[in-house]
Amino acid sequence: MQKTPDREQPMVLAEGVAKSFGNLQVLKGVDMEVARGEVVCVLGPSGSGKSTFLRCINHLETIDAGWLAVDGELVGYRREGDRLIELGGAETANRRARIGMVFQHFNLFAHMTALRNVMKGPAAVRGMDKASAKTLAMDLLASVGLAEKADSYPSQLSGGQQQRVAIARAMAMEPKLLLFDEPTSALDPELVSEVLDVMRGLARRGMTMIVVTHEMSFARDVADRIVFMDKGVVIETGTPGEVLGAPSHPRTREFLASVG
Repeated sequence: MQKTPDREQPMVLAEGVAKSFGNLQVLKGVDMEVARGEVVCVLGPSGSGKSTFLRCINHLETIDAGWLAVDGELVGYRREGDRLIELGGAETANRRARIGMVFQHFNLFAHMTALRNVMKGPAAVRGMDKASAKTLAMDLLASVGLAEKADSYPSQLSGGQQQRVAIARAMAMEPKLLLFDEPTSALDPELVSEVLDVMRGLARRGMTMIVVTHEMSFARDVADRIVFMDKGVVIETGTPGEVLGAPSHPRTREFLASVG
C-alpha cells in the first residue's frame, strides 16, 4: 500500500548531521526542516558545507552522525535502536528515486539526445513503456522551452539549454523533492535567466525545492526561507526579508556585503 502523505510532516528533516572527509569536518551538526511546497535557498561561502549537505539528503554522501529523513523516511539507512544501518544499493536507489537533483555541471549523458536523456529515468527506473516515456519526455522538454531540441545531443546545446534538459530529466521521475546544487554557476551570465525562469515556474507550481545558490535576486524573489551556512553549521535562517534585508549575525552581514 502506498503511504499517504502526512501534510503536517516536513518533507525534509535533518538533525545533527555531521560529515567528515578524512580529517576535514565539513558538516558539524546541521539541523534543518523543510516543509512541503517550501522553497529554501541555502547561501554561504565556498567550503561552508552547502553542497555536501545537499548530497547527504539523497545519500550521494554518507553521514557520520545525526540523521536525515525525506517524507518521513530515512534515505540510505534503516534504524536499529539508536544506530543507523546503511541499506543496500537497490533499496537506497528505490528510496532516492523521487528525490530529483540538478547539478552544477548538468551531468547529461553525452551519447544520448535530449529526448533520450529525459526518457531514461522513467523507462529504466519507473518501468514505463517506451511510448509513454517518450510522450512524457516530450511534454517535459516543451515545458522547459526545448521541444525543438529533442533530437540534439548535449554537445549541440548551450549550457543553459543543457541545464534545462537536466531539470526536465529530474522532473521525469515525478519527484517530491528537487535539489539544486548551484545550477547556474557554470553558465555564462546571459544564460542564467533562462534556467532561473524554469525554476521560478516550478516554485509557482508548489514543488518543494532546496537550492544552493549565489543568485541573490532569485533567493530574494522566490525563496520562502533563506538558510545561511558557514564552516559546516547553520548560522542564520529566516525569511528573505529577515536574512537578506536585516541579517542578525555578523558573519551573514559580512558575507552579504562581499557578494554585493
